[in-house]
Amino acid sequence: MKTGLIIRHTPFEGIAGFREPIEAAGYVLDRVDVTDPGFANLDFEAPDLLLMMGGPMGVYEREAHPWIAHELERLAERIARGLPTLGVCLGAQMIAAAMGAEVRPGPVKEIGFAPVTLNDRGADSPLRHVAKVPMLHWHGDTFDLPDGVELLASTPSYAHQAFRRGSELLALQFHAEMGEDPRFEAWIENGPAFIAEAGTSPERLRDAHGAHGPAAVAAGQAMIAEWLRGL
Repeated sequence: MKTGLIIRHTPFEGIAGFREPIEAAGYVLDRVDVTDPGFANLDFEAPDLLLMMGGPMGVYEREAHPWIAHELERLAERIARGLPTLGVCLGAQMIAAAMGAEVRPGPVKEIGFAPVTLNDRGADSPLRHVAKVPMLHWHGDTFDLPDGVELLASTPSYAHQAFRRGSELLALQFHAEMGEDPRFEAWIENGPAFIAEAGTSPERLRDAHGAHGPAAVAAGQAMIAEWLRGL
């Protein structure tokens, strides 16, 4: 039996739409929050699949969040062993940092539904399922591209939207898991200043969620299902 472990950095950013294709691929999922007492002793190399989800903190905020340094250290060990790992938003930034790349504040707050642009490698990858589909973006940080990875997708404001290494490592800056999860409302409630800085509004975000969410989730599920088949 294959095991998958979800690392959750905040209660309102879970696995959402990715649960269905991961369980359909035969993984039994468990979850740990970074605030759980047992997180400090967690074996990052034990699960067959590690799923690093998003969060409102920055990788560089290590004094405010002491667990970040521990997570990066253990994550680097897992990546070095080539074990299957997926990162979303903060999770993708954690992967980049664990591989030695710098993570820093980005040029703008990118929030809302918009497509990503796939390069040739992205078009020939599982990301082909999200081509031209408006996906949810909710980030203000960016990262350098780690050595030894392939860039797959970009947006005008964020050149590094997705990368992979071989078949076992996939990092996504955008949220292909979101679009039907009711916790989206918690994102809005917890981010008024972030939303305002991005030049949008809760009303516009709710409208876009209703209009684009189902198609975004369907595309994201197809992408993850194909990626899992390649492991």
